[in-house]
Amino acid sequence: MSGRQSAVARRAEAVLGRAVVSTSPVAGGDVSIATKLRLSDGTLALMKTHARPPAGFFPTEAAGLRWLAEATASGGVAVPEVLAVTEDCLVLAWVEQGRATSEGAEAFGRALAATHALGADRFGANGRGVDERGEPRDGFLGPLPLPQRSAPTWAEFYAVRRLLPYLKLARDRGRITPEQAASVEALVPRLPDLVPAEPPARIHGDLWNGNVLWGVDGGAWLVDPAAYAGHREVDLAMLSLFGLPQLARVLAAYAEAAPLADGWEDRLALHQIFPLLVHAVLFGGGYAARAAELADRYR
Repeated sequence: MSGRQSAVARRAEAVLGRAVVSTSPVAGGDVSIATKLRLSDGTLALMKTHARPPAGFFPTEAAGLRWLAEATASGGVAVPEVLAVTEDCLVLAWVEQGRATSEGAEAFGRALAATHALGADRFGANGRGVDERGEPRDGFLGPLPLPQRSAPTWAEFYAVRRLLPYLKLARDRGRITPEQAASVEALVPRLPDLVPAEPPARIHGDLWNGNVLWGVDGGAWLVDPAAYAGHREVDLAMLSLFGLPQLARVLAAYAEAAPLADGWEDRLALHQIFPLLVHAVLFGGGYAARAAELADRYR
């Protein structure tokens, strides 16, 4: 093994209490370093490490996975088992990847509806318990903090915990023009009239194509969550924003299993503004212009 791989193996052995017989790097991942492990009993695992993770980074991800996993007993989407977690690493059961099939896509749509349906007691809840104020603990979206303090309605939560904080970050980093920012701000007071009232859904929170793994049996698995209780249309909007194999089948199966409020297709863009602002903060480019363009649709 290389020096880095040897260090990873030693750390994995320490947290798992089992010998590691081989390691290999796994491509992908913008935030953490991923390594495939083969353990002495033949078990395969994925280890995620980070040179300087923010406090609670990996425990938050582990809590999100376990929170989403609570839905699997009632037909929710599968998530990898958490084998070990510390402040500096996370070890998960390995998911051998296959490809999407039409049957798997339809099953995924139904299972995602079941995950959402498990819900939570308030917007912002995320499986991490509460802080000293009795509020849901904040999380992470990639390398960025994800505020989770509850709000009485989704419209308010989406405004003050999603759109406005990341709009401020984009401004602070010079990633959005004053005109573009004004378009997003103008949307905020209109949200109560645009978003249908629904109880909090248990959502993945960062459900783009790369965070849906298709297993060898064609079944879907959820990984890398930014899980919290939000509006279920958020996950559907993310799937639609960055594409997904067999997306039309997923959405049709979802809507059949859990009918959506009228006009949900027209609201996908509304819930895409937030991830576009996140991408503007992280990467710049044309993401801010796209967010402003979508916001202007709802004038």
